[in-house]
Amino acid sequence: MQLEELGFNHWFQERMDSTNVNDYQIARVISVTKKGYIIRNGKKDVIAELTGKLMFSAESKVDYPTVGDWVYAQYYDDDALAIIHEILPRKTILKRKTSDKRIKFQLLAANIDTAFIVQSLDSNYNLRRLERYLVMINTANIRPIVLLSKSDLLSKGDVEEKVADIHKLMSSVQIIAFSNKSNFGLHQIIELLVPKETYCLLGSSGVGKTSLLNNLLGEAQFDTQPIREKDGKGRHTTTHRHLNMLKNGAMLIDTPGIREIGNFGVESGINDTFDEIAELSKQCRYNDCSHTQEKGCAVLAALQDGTISQERYQNYEKMNKESAHYEKSYLEKRRKDKQLSKYYKSVMKGKTKRR
Repeated sequence: MQLEELGFNHWFQERMDSTNVNDYQIARVISVTKKGYIIRNGKKDVIAELTGKLMFSAESKVDYPTVGDWVYAQYYDDDALAIIHEILPRKTILKRKTSDKRIKFQLLAANIDTAFIVQSLDSNYNLRRLERYLVMINTANIRPIVLLSKSDLLSKGDVEEKVADIHKLMSSVQIIAFSNKSNFGLHQIIELLVPKETYCLLGSSGVGKTSLLNNLLGEAQFDTQPIREKDGKGRHTTTHRHLNMLKNGAMLIDTPGIREIGNFGVESGINDTFDEIAELSKQCRYNDCSHTQEKGCAVLAALQDGTISQERYQNYEKMNKESAHYEKSYLEKRRKDKQLSKYYKSVMKGKTKRR
């Protein structure tokens, strides 16, 4: 297998460091676990660790490799072990705020061409959650496609109504309803998969991501679990991210179920997702209009006449406020971390001089 078959196209070739190419091999991260990394160089999969220099220079977890990354690696012991020295420039990076109170990013995957947002047509179906996914994906400049699973639970008319509801809000997004049980719609998903391109599955636990992956692989390689009967929520089947090679040469990353989608630093993604609100804001009387109480606000006027729904407006406002709050806190934390790092380095430098 050549690197090109793993997605190493002209974009990455033009950004290679000639010095690193002479010293190291280029490989792609195909799996990240608590124990380490697995990388693929076109020949075989090898367990890999990070060099101390990379770990020391990393300012946050965002600077660590994630699934889909291309890296410079050095191989040892007849290619039985590898050391990752550096990450190649990323074409795209998919990340979200960590699910706890910490103001940090969690990396989901890198160098993704298309992200499939999977929602099931049961209690999981939620337009406000879908908007949050779209903000995250649009911020990363990744193509979003919505997949509605468990279409066998509804009549054809009800499925079409759900699709229409989404298109009322986001007319340009592509939507496919499918069923892992009856295989309805699976051929449409398969037709979307292009060789040498990288896709990922995003969604809550229990929506059928792993079952879909097994269907696309053509065999049950990964275990699935039924949803809990008492609340209809899914159990985590996928526990780590892994890049899977499909039969037609496309690559698909399955991700653990996401229960909370926190975003910050996502202004461009919000504007792309709520494009009708972004367009209306250009007509506001004031350039710095907050769309909350100002006279001459085109957004509030559209809200009043029903052009924009109350729910969509509230989600737009909520995500803008969250993003601004978290980004301010994040930048403040980064500033303090840098100051602390400089202090530690000065202390260590002073100790060295005294010796």
